[in-house]
Amino acid sequence: MAGISGGAAERPNIVLFICDDMTWSDAGCYGSEDAKTPNLDKLASQGMKFNRCFTSTAMCAPTRQQLYTGLWPVRSGAYPNHSAVKAGTRSLGHHFADQGYRVALSGKKHYKPAASYPFEFLGGHKQDDLNFPAIKEFMTRKADEPYFLICATFQPHGPWTMGDRSAYDPAKLKLPDYLADTSETREALADYLAEVTHMDMLLGKVIAQLEEAGQADNTIFLFTSEQGNGLPFAKWTCYEAGLKTGLIVRWPGKVKAGSTTDAMVQYVDIVPTLLDAVGSDPKEIDTGLGGAPGDGKGFDGRSFLPVLFEQQELHRHYVFGIHTTRGIINGSKSYPIRSIRGKRYKLIANLNHETAFSNIAMSETFWKSWVKAAEAGDMRAQQAVDRYTHRPAYELYDLQADPNELNNLAGKRALTEVQARLKRQLEAWMEQQGDEGNATEMKVKAHKSTQK
Repeated sequence: MAGISGGAAERPNIVLFICDDMTWSDAGCYGSEDAKTPNLDKLASQGMKFNRCFTSTAMCAPTRQQLYTGLWPVRSGAYPNHSAVKAGTRSLGHHFADQGYRVALSGKKHYKPAASYPFEFLGGHKQDDLNFPAIKEFMTRKADEPYFLICATFQPHGPWTMGDRSAYDPAKLKLPDYLADTSETREALADYLAEVTHMDMLLGKVIAQLEEAGQADNTIFLFTSEQGNGLPFAKWTCYEAGLKTGLIVRWPGKVKAGSTTDAMVQYVDIVPTLLDAVGSDPKEIDTGLGGAPGDGKGFDGRSFLPVLFEQQELHRHYVFGIHTTRGIINGSKSYPIRSIRGKRYKLIANLNHETAFSNIAMSETFWKSWVKAAEAGDMRAQQAVDRYTHRPAYELYDLQADPNELNNLAGKRALTEVQARLKRQLEAWMEQQGDEGNATEMKVKAHKSTQK
């Protein structure tokens, strides 16, 4: 279905605000009892909140590149971190320019090659984050041309030094039960939440600039939290805290204010949806790469515009995840992970489970405190350390009964058919994408300290 027809002046602007390493649940509107996110909570009250949106890779570069291209990581080539899409890949920078849109980005890039992402860069780096004067100029430059603006903040990515730390008392925080409860963990979480609130301030400034320009009513505004934070069981994993992401879409007069949906969507669906919203048929778009479902050069994702318009409640029956430790800082030499999630059950395949899992989180002070606590007899810490470093070939979780994925049901007789069905669907997805598991993992170059 097409969302808008007519000339450029009738089409909505689009603003996409992307966090950096924010666990989806660390916002008031997503149920956090600790996180202070007034601007995000207000935005949720003005649009539709997605309860089941997912990236397929809990690392920055693969996540952003699937979001911008609408292509799964292995097919595009951007499945390791610090990765590049294959030559000839086209992104939203091409697709929306073809529709008469000006396309720009302020903040974090983390994509390559540049030819695949023809965005006007508006500046912004780790110290200054978003370039607000340049954003204002871009918004108001040409009133007769619609624009697509990406605001890619660096927050709340580590080292968690931004924000008002005094707003969070570590002793009073509610820790997820998959984390070991040590004072170092609580201190790290407080630092991180302060940076979440700093990000929320940046979000408020972008929204304020849009309102000052008189463009809020004719703009599709999207917020998304990217993958999970840098604590264990989130970023660098295929667990829910890693792959699940917050998504809020505000479109005055089109999307019902204060609405929510449980429809499962993925990052690869967002660009097709936005193209559909501005009157372009996503099925006719050339992504620059072959290998799409059904052959051709189309998207891996598909439009969920009917969900936004509350015309349907379902979008995907399954969502997929992939992780590679090869090429990441302190990553295992080879530890490929694949996952599939349905409405209730989730299957994780650890394709080289005989080896130990590792990443940069295990060099942090909070992790060392877990190990020390485990050695001192803390059972919660011991279980967390064991679950993170040593995993079975398969993990099966009932997310309805066990949302934090603590009770592995793989191999249980009562769930034999559930596990077999998920495994078949996962293997079919991998085959369609040309994903050979361990062989695909070993095509990734080992990490070098010079990588950016």
